[in-house]
Amino acid sequence: MAGEEKKKGKRGRACVVVLGDIGRSPRMQYHALSLARQACLEVDIVAYGGSEPYSAILEHKSIHIHKMKQWPAVPPSLPKILKPFMLLFKPLIQFFMLLWFLCFKIAAPDVFLVQNPPSVPTLVAVKWASWLRGSAFIIDWHNFGYTLLALSLGRSSRFVALYHWFERHFGKMANGSLCVTKAMQHELAQNWSIKASVLYDQPPEFFHPATLEEKHKLFCRLDEALREPYGFRDCATIGSRGLSPKDLDDTLFSTLVGTDIVLKQNRPALIVSSTSWTPDEDFGILLEAAVMYDRRVSAILGEDNSIEEDVVWNEMSGGKQYLYPRLIFVITGKGPEKQKYEEKIKRLRLKRVAFRTMWLSAEDYPLLLGSADLGVCLHTSSSGLDLPMKVVDMFGCGLPVCAVSYSCIKELVTVEKDGLLFSSSSELADELLHLFKGFPDACDALKLLKNGALEMGSSARWDVEWEANAKPLISECPDQVISDLQVISRNVI
Repeated sequence: MAGEEKKKGKRGRACVVVLGDIGRSPRMQYHALSLARQACLEVDIVAYGGSEPYSAILEHKSIHIHKMKQWPAVPPSLPKILKPFMLLFKPLIQFFMLLWFLCFKIAAPDVFLVQNPPSVPTLVAVKWASWLRGSAFIIDWHNFGYTLLALSLGRSSRFVALYHWFERHFGKMANGSLCVTKAMQHELAQNWSIKASVLYDQPPEFFHPATLEEKHKLFCRLDEALREPYGFRDCATIGSRGLSPKDLDDTLFSTLVGTDIVLKQNRPALIVSSTSWTPDEDFGILLEAAVMYDRRVSAILGEDNSIEEDVVWNEMSGGKQYLYPRLIFVITGKGPEKQKYEEKIKRLRLKRVAFRTMWLSAEDYPLLLGSADLGVCLHTSSSGLDLPMKVVDMFGCGLPVCAVSYSCIKELVTVEKDGLLFSSSSELADELLHLFKGFPDACDALKLLKNGALEMGSSARWDVEWEANAKPLISECPDQVISDLQVISRNVI
């Protein structure tokens, strides 16, 4: 029956559901691309707007984005007594809006593929839509929603317990499940009675090491933002005064000599960290580690505490190269705690460390990873069972990482091969000193990790992983649903 319908052109469609900003949901974008390219399906994406998706999504003729209206932020002036009612009202509105889009705004799909979390009201809305439209219902488990809620309400909260029940109950109703780690697969099987296939995050083809030309063009585009300090001047602003038009091909990291692009010998080390600026990523660890690096380098070099920053900066501007380099941390991402930490950054007075926060386009972000010297991951996981996709992207660009250590991170990071793990700001500061001693040419430990990251990034890609683990599930579920409906129909008759 299913095969006959596909031949008649009545089927061959999938719907990807994200109760969030599709531009900030890379894994679901990769799913959409694979459904269109590898499964040859028409793909509808139902999600919120906001950030721009990858150009490959926008340009693909078989992918259609349907943007829901974003729920407005609760105004601070709202009386406290009304806030609980708003919190209850919000999921109800989201539920009916989702149901409207899934049942009336798009053509009936063979399969709904939904991102979890959030679980409320997403899972029930997609399940109802799958019943009404005779479609398969597949969940892609990125994490557990109840553990994220517990970060703000505490594990003992009744709301968390209710959310846990809801997530488990509707999770078991899915026709199939994917998840991001073996540890999560085991948890779902043992305690949720849910059978899930592991689909590890892998970088798509547009995450790759940047060429020297790509690096220089990116540094030129970002040069003004990189040289603009927060509050006080810092080590990234040296030599930036009085730049004339002829200096436009001269950046903090590279310069044009004749027709050749050259990386500067006394350039800063470029460190990238992508964060959602939420409580499950403690950015304070990175700030403390930066302060420790700055002070420890001064102590190692025997610098007097009375030496002003300007003295060191003038020496750097004159071309002096130290045993330990300047560090420029570029922090990408959006989130609720960003402003709080930017205020803290403004108050820092460091000789050899500077911070910049920015939001990059979907095209520039892979280039930044491919141009950096080290990635830092602060993801700790509310459940301890998911893996940070940002590290996968870093490996795809040949970028080694220092990552916060937690229960299943070793499913991704191989210590001393492609990255290092840390549990405190002091450990991270030690790792920065170890990796960047002798930068840029004599830092053998960093080069070793770089080679391991390149090997890791080239060993597997998203389309290969998806073909082996997701495509069979996507293909089998619609036929199973049709078979079940036929059985139910015969029993009714």
